[in-house]
Amino acid sequence: MLTTALSTLRTRWVTFAGSFVALSLGVALIAVMGLALASSMDAPDRGPERFAAAPVVVKGPDTVRVSTPIGVRDQKLAQPRAVPDDVVAKLRDLGTVVEDRSFAVRAEGGPADLVGHPWSTAAFAPYELDAGRAPEAVDEVVVSGDWARPGTRVRTDGGTVRVVGTVAGLGFENAVFHTDARAAELAPRSLQLVVDADAAAVREAVRGSEGVQVLTGNARRYADADPDRDVEALTAMNAMFGTAGGVTGFVSVFVVASTFAFAVARRRREFGLLRTAGATPGQIRRMVVHEALAVGALASAAGCALGSQAAPVLVEWAVDENLAPRWFTLGDHTWPYHTAFWTGLLVALCGVLAASWRAGRTGPAEALREASVDARPMTRGRLLCGAALLVTAAVTLALALMTDPGDLLGRKTYVTRPMLLITAVALLAPVVVRPLVRLIAWLPARLPGAGGTLVRENAATGVRRTAAVAAPVLVTVALAGSLLGATATLDGAKATEVRERTAADFVVAPAGDAGFDEATLRRLRAVPGVEVSASSSSAVYVLEEGVALVRSAARAAEPGPLAATTRLPLAAGKAEDLDDDSIIVNEEWEKRTVGERVDVWLGDGTRKSLRIAAVMTVGTGDNGVYVTPRNAPAAPVDRVDVRLAHGADASAAAAGLNRAVRASGGEVLTGEAWVRAARPESDRRTRTGFFLVLGIALLYTGISLANTMVMATSDRVRELAALRLAGATRWQVLRLVGAEALTVVVVGGLLGALVAGLDLAGMWGALGLLSVWTPIEVPWTTLGAVLGTCAVLAVISAVVPAGLALRRRAVELAGTRE
Repeated sequence: MLTTALSTLRTRWVTFAGSFVALSLGVALIAVMGLALASSMDAPDRGPERFAAAPVVVKGPDTVRVSTPIGVRDQKLAQPRAVPDDVVAKLRDLGTVVEDRSFAVRAEGGPADLVGHPWSTAAFAPYELDAGRAPEAVDEVVVSGDWARPGTRVRTDGGTVRVVGTVAGLGFENAVFHTDARAAELAPRSLQLVVDADAAAVREAVRGSEGVQVLTGNARRYADADPDRDVEALTAMNAMFGTAGGVTGFVSVFVVASTFAFAVARRRREFGLLRTAGATPGQIRRMVVHEALAVGALASAAGCALGSQAAPVLVEWAVDENLAPRWFTLGDHTWPYHTAFWTGLLVALCGVLAASWRAGRTGPAEALREASVDARPMTRGRLLCGAALLVTAAVTLALALMTDPGDLLGRKTYVTRPMLLITAVALLAPVVVRPLVRLIAWLPARLPGAGGTLVRENAATGVRRTAAVAAPVLVTVALAGSLLGATATLDGAKATEVRERTAADFVVAPAGDAGFDEATLRRLRAVPGVEVSASSSSAVYVLEEGVALVRSAARAAEPGPLAATTRLPLAAGKAEDLDDDSIIVNEEWEKRTVGERVDVWLGDGTRKSLRIAAVMTVGTGDNGVYVTPRNAPAAPVDRVDVRLAHGADASAAAAGLNRAVRASGGEVLTGEAWVRAARPESDRRTRTGFFLVLGIALLYTGISLANTMVMATSDRVRELAALRLAGATRWQVLRLVGAEALTVVVVGGLLGALVAGLDLAGMWGALGLLSVWTPIEVPWTTLGAVLGTCAVLAVISAVVPAGLALRRRAVELAGTRE
């Protein structure tokens, strides 16, 4: 049968070319994502940057460590502590000590990421003057790069300064150097310092000071800003490429399996002829498997070669879009090629497995059938598998809603759940295709002429063809609606939470990361007719179940003003009961009973036992905790909510607030404007990753859709000839073919919309159970664009081959072999 299989490959080149294209593209996608994912596993070794020339760096405690029965658990502190004064005194006895400070700077005409430092720390990078001199006065600075020259006056959030010198940029930051005294005014807290002394003597001096770190050699990089950025970037890339790889892998497997199954199913007359000639069922099955092996091996090899060329393009794009760091390159990995090749071969075999079993059962009488009606398009096994997957999706959704609705809001969940539904609906599609087609074509079939009726009957009787062509549309529409709809719905829910909690008439935000100083806060409180609630961002840490050290975002505010300017989503207790000995938690906490005490570690690592004053609902997961300012030491005030007193004039209050923050550069917003400005949005990498997934899925499914349409149209040559012999003109036949293609695309779009709707309904139910009522956000524009693209591709891919075939005489077409 191998000879017969190879002969068949030559004679049915359109069908097998279509299968080859679908599989090679699918394997290429898997290889590309596998290579990108493998390359995102390891970060390069990075040395110290700001302190490359520093002898020894001493860093204050920045980690909370808690012993548990299964080992020590640690978390980064929200407010790292400074090196203790007694330790600093010991270090001064050893040698010169230089205190380091870093703070954000906003300057007209300067880079957006400017950071300020004391001039005495410039030598540790080392920076060297290439023009001008060092700063000496309060209003003098030295800048890195060429955005300002000596003599230039620049307005900053700390006042107008004069550039007196420049240093060459070193690539890792854009720096502004003040005098040491001015830097101390702008950033009073110093969390690390450089000591010009022997490292062993420094370690002896800090011995016994818990958490104080002595950094030398390559470890000095931990004193740089964001020393874990490479690891964090790799984690983000790993998540992005992992998600993209999982979804595109699913799409490719789904479409390839569908294409191969359709290719085999269209050959029942051929198998009937072989049975008439004496072939046994086993020989038919072996022939189909041999064909799949031949096509699968060649297509998988071609896909790996294509993937090796496309992967560098993807990596270059990720770097250009700032989704990956500049150092990210494609590694020398081989396992993605093995994974892609063997996955492609396995999918090809699985795609023909069930179809080959049916092919072996084809009777000799099938050779005499002229009709293309699918008498039994749904096998018992397909029906059982589809029903099982649908029940599994429903049961897992119900269990999640009953036990942990917050899990449905996680990215991993709302990315993977649609795949289960897509597979279930695709397997059950032959059951609903016929009634769905009749519903869609109900009105056209009642219009004058036979066109609408022919469209309805052709699409309804060729159930396998319709289901196979609709499959790529189904998967693309379902993914677009589910992924983009889920992120938009979640963003909308978070925005609803912000809106419902804000009771302030005005919100004042600081100009920089340092927050408001005490002088500005006094001026704000002195504005007549307002009640001011100054709050700070911090964190608390709690040991859950005795083994997990969990960090919760915290906001510190005075209880009275907090209750006046904020509507907390309380499930129990009152906001007014908050005091220095209590905390407001949410329902995710292990201990969540009002009056119960809970042991926590504050933002600076201080351990404290606090009474639970109130409990908030879970919401979308951003409900942290609330404490008083005394329990958020060293946390700068980064937000001021303002509530107008009864009868106060809003315009006068706004003018007074603006005058109060003019010196510090703060911004005064109305409550509504602040809600709009603070509207949460999904992480840029998440959104771009989803658009990457959808772009690849649309490209692949578009090609596969065109591919399947060409295969389906090539099998209908005799049918088209019959229409011509019955009196239909060439243009009437082409319009009929185009209308059928549109009908099939609409079928796939409706099935995809059904999957997306079910998925988003589950998320909406989870949000309701979490006390967040928000409308479902459907990406209509994207769905319309996806469906329109699929429609154009389908019509072109159906009409063009049909038009080429119709150039021959109808009598010749009627005698064409299938």
